[in-house]
Amino acid sequence: MKSIVPGSIPIPQFHGYLLGAVGPRPIAFASTIDEDGNPNLSPYSFFNVFGANPPIAIFSPARRVRDNTTKHTLENAKTTKEVVINIVNYSIVEQMSLSSTEYAKGVNEFVKAGLTPLKSEIVKPFRVKESPVQLECKVKEVVETGTEGGAGNLIICEVVMMHINEEILDSEGKVDPKKIDLVGRMGGDWYVRANGDALFEVAKPLRTLGIGVDQIPEDIRLSNTLTGNDLGKLGNVEELPNETDVNEYKLMELADLFQELEDEPVELEKRLHQLAHELLAEGKVEEAWKTLLTFNN
Repeated sequence: MKSIVPGSIPIPQFHGYLLGAVGPRPIAFASTIDEDGNPNLSPYSFFNVFGANPPIAIFSPARRVRDNTTKHTLENAKTTKEVVINIVNYSIVEQMSLSSTEYAKGVNEFVKAGLTPLKSEIVKPFRVKESPVQLECKVKEVVETGTEGGAGNLIICEVVMMHINEEILDSEGKVDPKKIDLVGRMGGDWYVRANGDALFEVAKPLRTLGIGVDQIPEDIRLSNTLTGNDLGKLGNVEELPNETDVNEYKLMELADLFQELEDEPVELEKRLHQLAHELLAEGKVEEAWKTLLTFNN
């Protein structure tokens, strides 16, 4: 394990470790205007939302590491107290990246990136028409975390209006993760696309009280086949299958395997754990539990 005390290595190197390790990060495609009304558009991946009542979003245009200068977005946010945060999906990722070029003050990144400005309803900065979700915000506070290169500037925003492209909604009116096709920022030049096989569901233990990994029998918990994720799924059930159901499953689904390996208990246990691992990958938690519990029945 490599252990690093901040300040013991060059700031750019430490910065790179942070960006490589903490991700994927959502991207705030921030639209602002300066005191003369000139638009500015730039992406920031130090970003997230922090509440819904009131709805708060925070992003951070950090001070440049190389020369300790500040971004136009930060200067505009301090001056005008308004910003539009546009959400970035795959269809605009290249244009978003192009807009991060450090053009001179007053240069319109909407034009440079070939994106369409939309007039906002409440605030003065423009929205990005191509963005699937646009958040009109009022700047509540700017918190400077330091004065040296690499220091953050937390722009704390209250969302005063949200715009959603209805094409990204599912039949229940919720944001469909497949339709919105989000991208996230990784380290260096790397991004991640939240679509296809990258998307998966994990049942939240909100309505149930899982037994926990500590209650899984030791021979299963210490398995060389089952992964930590497997154990997490097994520990998220409220109760174990009863003995009758386990025995019935053994007779109906696993009889051939038990007959084949009746004189090889070590190999039998290994095969049962492998089968349970495969069932868990398919989301068949109850069947996996029954498979595992047959070994001692």
